[in-house]
Amino acid sequence: MFAVRTVLTAAVLCCAAALTSPAAEDLPDLQVGDAAPVFEALDDSGKLWKSSDHVGKKTLVVYFYPADMTGGCTKQACGFRDDLSKLTEAGVEVVGVSGDSVRNHQLFKKAEKLSFPLLADTEGKVASAFGVPHVVGEKSITREIDGKEELLVRTVTAQRWTFVIGKDGKILAKNTMVNAAADSQAILKLLAESK
Repeated sequence: MFAVRTVLTAAVLCCAAALTSPAAEDLPDLQVGDAAPVFEALDDSGKLWKSSDHVGKKTLVVYFYPADMTGGCTKQACGFRDDLSKLTEAGVEVVGVSGDSVRNHQLFKKAEKLSFPLLADTEGKVASAFGVPHVVGEKSITREIDGKEELLVRTVTAQRWTFVIGKDGKILAKNTMVNAAADSQAILKLLAESK
């Protein structure tokens, strides 16, 4: 659960395995009140998505997740999908980030009818900028989508962390102990409490 002006700091078990960054000691330790990193990555349409085009216009939720089309990650994405109208009404924009490819994101969005951008952090640069522990290395899963077997390969697996960036460009909240299925509800609660 988010707490306004409180930073949660604990290791997270994600997808049944503890993930660590190859150079965890070199990752920044962003805190609530710090300026959010400026970042960019290809979105699910293959276009360059730049944080500088979004920060300052709305409150921005940047959520990192391990992999498309997996149990917890699907619950988290569908929670944001289902609560998107409430989040939009509250002046929030949501963007998901994982080490999956643009193609994987396209398949995931189609299968789950997601209507917010997913960024392909295939080298872990965005995760590194936010200090999110991650593992570099190819992993794959096979899923049936529209009656066809699809191989989804990712090159980075990040831990499940969520950040909220205020209109001032500063980190409003950081959650390193994310409950995947309840993440969108935690954000709505945070916004209600911070009014």
